Amino acid sequence: MLNLNQLDVSYDGSRILRGVNLTVPDHSLVCLMGRNGVGKTTTLKSIIGLVRPESGSVQLDGLDLSPLKPDQRARAGIGYVPQGRDIFPHLTVWENLKLSLVIHGVQDGGQVDRVLELFPILKEFLARKGGVLSGGQQQQLAIARALLTDPKILLLDEPTEGIQPNIIDLIGDTLVKIKKEGKISILLVEQYLDFCVSVGDSFYIMDRGAIVAGGPIANLNNEIIQQHLTV
Repeated sequence: MLNLNQLDVSYDGSRILRGVNLTVPDHSLVCLMGRNGVGKTTTLKSIIGLVRPESGSVQLDGLDLSPLKPDQRARAGIGYVPQGRDIFPHLTVWENLKLSLVIHGVQDGGQVDRVLELFPILKEFLARKGGVLSGGQQQQLAIARALLTDPKILLLDEPTEGIQPNIIDLIGDTLVKIKKEGKISILLVEQYLDFCVSVGDSFYIMDRGAIVAGGPIANLNNEIIQQHLTV
């Protein structure tokens, strides 16, 4: 599915990513974890094309994404929900969803009904401006909007940040449901350990721009947590 091979990224002469190797198999949810500032968001931006690596490759189903611009990568099958969500606050929920279809040139073949089934609170607020939604509702809208592009893989950057616990549980249940449907894989950047354990199939941990641990989520033991994740 998604393969990162020896990815190197630098900003202004400072090395941010160092030989990152990462794989997201079909029908799986992979958690990318690590302390603040270790390169997790940069990794996602490198996948979607917002950051250009110095070396290495990003492949989706065998397609080399390196020459493609972000919009071309999105059309190739990458959905991206950045940290901060980036919804359109002055547009209604319905307009946010509709705009996602228009921008990506996708016809509504029932996808809107599907995302409203996944996130039923949005159906109640279709006429409400995005900017007046709660943080949890905005996060659901951002994920729904990304799903409308019919991606092969969904990239999520800290989806639980600033969200109340009951909405975190709802989002977790929805991600597991999406994964089990077998159409979309998920790469989740997340610091909330319990959330990763509850939804993930496997994990990678980054430190100083490099992958330092990884494996099935069941192998995420206290020794690894103490060494790489505790502050």
